[in-house]
Amino acid sequence: MTRPPFHYQDDNLHCEDVPLATIAAEVGTPTYVYSKQAITGAYRAYDDALAGVDHLVCYSVKANSSLGILSMLVAEGAGADIVSAGELYRWQRAGGDPGKVVFSGVGKTEAEIKAALAAGILAFNVESIEELVTIDRVARAAGVIAPIALRVNPDVDAQTHPYISTGLKQNKFGIAADVARDVFRRAAGMPNLLVRGIDCHIGSQLTKTAPFADAIARLCKLVLDLAADGIAIDLIDIGGGLGIDYGKDGDAPPPSHGEYGAAVKAALAPLKGLPPIKLLVEPGRSIVGPAGTLVTRVLYRKPGETKHFTIVDAAMNDLLRPSFYGSHHPMQPVHKKGAATQITDVVGPICETGDFLARDRALPALAQGDLLAIGAAGAYGMTMASNYNTRPRAAEVVVDGKRWRIIRERETLEHLLAGERPFS
Repeated sequence: MTRPPFHYQDDNLHCEDVPLATIAAEVGTPTYVYSKQAITGAYRAYDDALAGVDHLVCYSVKANSSLGILSMLVAEGAGADIVSAGELYRWQRAGGDPGKVVFSGVGKTEAEIKAALAAGILAFNVESIEELVTIDRVARAAGVIAPIALRVNPDVDAQTHPYISTGLKQNKFGIAADVARDVFRRAAGMPNLLVRGIDCHIGSQLTKTAPFADAIARLCKLVLDLAADGIAIDLIDIGGGLGIDYGKDGDAPPPSHGEYGAAVKAALAPLKGLPPIKLLVEPGRSIVGPAGTLVTRVLYRKPGETKHFTIVDAAMNDLLRPSFYGSHHPMQPVHKKGAATQITDVVGPICETGDFLARDRALPALAQGDLLAIGAAGAYGMTMASNYNTRPRAAEVVVDGKRWRIIRERETLEHLLAGERPFS
């Protein structure tokens, strides 16, 4: 894709070839809008970067689990990284092959394990000894063999936000590296487990290749040790986590896909003497994040004694990241404005001081009724959305060239109350 997915034409912000104002007029606001070309282009960039290595790109479903998004990636041949039976259900409803699914997460229930075994997933990424024992027992009761990989915590600092760092000793994820070899031996002796792989994931929004390379090097050493123990590994899962540009001044740019691919291949070099091992990668944010924007409308402007507020119809229930992580999202008026700017807090209607989408942001002076596009919102926007304050969740739209389609209708109040009953 030679041009950005979101760009101005004749002073009107477009997604590909469709004006965002056209979508807002027909669908309303707030609405998530995604570029199909950006999503498929990002997936293919990973695929190309890993050319020459037997690999499977397992999209991290938690980044954006809408059926319309998943179906596009299924058509591209992607696998999936899931963390719940609900995500497995979504993947299958989108036409995804469960044989391309890895199931991660520290708290898989027995019901979820049964569902994944029945579906025939590629592997469970096991995160504790008790989980290992449980999977063996559930598989034995079902009369099947469960394919497993052990998620190893390599104690590598991802140098990212502490809430999304997952590879340090103090994090809840994975099995400590210094006991992993013994746990592999134990797993190999369990009758209803098939030890297939090794896995790690050190965190999200990484802007350097060095942490990836360091973690992979530690995995490779363990794989060689396991080979000496007679335990053959045929899957090595290095997680995801490649960052994206959120448009904040001073932030380091993320590595290119080419730089990432070169670093991964170099780090895997110690395994060349072993039987073939398939590489699994789990990108999420970097596939869908830059491809999405949240379109919202200005409700009111409110000058205060020390602050100016721009109140919009999107809120923290629609896009939680600024409130939860203190994150920065780029913002652009849908209709290009003059050069005059204003320092303002962009806030929503929710009855919380923490309901903000930007603080002290320099924006073109916006008028009541103007449309504002909140960028880099394709990942962890809709999947983290809620109905706080009994607010229906936003609609979602995918644009493909000159055509566009609603992939999720805007919720109604009837949807919100559908499962509830008065007490009498």
